[in-house]
Amino acid sequence: MSCDDSTLVNPVKQRMRAGDVALGMSVRLARSGDVARIAKATGHDFIFIDVQHSIFNLETIAHMAQTALAIGIAPVVRVRSVHDPDISMLLDNGVTGIVYPDVNNAAEARQGVDTAKFAPIGKRSVSGGYPHFDYRSVPLSQSVAQLNEACLVVCMIETVEGLQHVEEIAAVDGVDVLHVGTNDLLVQLGKPGRFDDPEIVAAQARVIRAARAHGKYAGCGGNRDVERQVQAIRQGVQFVTTQTDIGFLTAAANQWVTGVRSALGQP
Repeated sequence: MSCDDSTLVNPVKQRMRAGDVALGMSVRLARSGDVARIAKATGHDFIFIDVQHSIFNLETIAHMAQTALAIGIAPVVRVRSVHDPDISMLLDNGVTGIVYPDVNNAAEARQGVDTAKFAPIGKRSVSGGYPHFDYRSVPLSQSVAQLNEACLVVCMIETVEGLQHVEEIAAVDGVDVLHVGTNDLLVQLGKPGRFDDPEIVAAQARVIRAARAHGKYAGCGGNRDVERQVQAIRQGVQFVTTQTDIGFLTAAANQWVTGVRSALGQP
């Protein structure tokens, strides 16, 4: 994030508006703000804190988010659902993006926007002393509009129902990204792990078309293969979760230990 005396900017939105791709590291293992520094050092634009599948306490998320804010990395949280009671509290304490899983229709997308955005777009409650402004006293006439602009609302398309209603979800004012949850959608389609199946390729293409038609951005998640991610980006995806912190750590550790044992002639 970047904030001076007058402007709060979300680097993910900046990237996408420029026609570029925003890359995010999924966070499931780390419990320190240092993961945001690692994300920055490795060329990521955001951290994707996964509250849907991992256990985090709220203070930990806030510390991670505020570290990310301070160094120009967008802190994004995947919450448990559009009904998650902690959404506005997360946004009040440094988070600048909410990812909603399992969005199946326009009504659910509208509920997500209502919770994450202030009026006139949504119904979020106003607080004061936001960390986004380093707790400076910023008039609500300025802070509300800037926080709305900086807040990224991501709706995950990961069910057959969500895919069937993707065009109406894309039409909801305040939604920024339509993000394909590749793994879950494949399971829903009865094709777990078949990342190159024509049906999932067609689903991603449909989401890209719906996003473009309504001035939104398309995302791709759960597809942990560089070549397939690059292909999706070339087709129009601009919001990508690269890999989890667990995946990065495991891959690097495996490569290192295998190299040492191989050099020593050990199995």
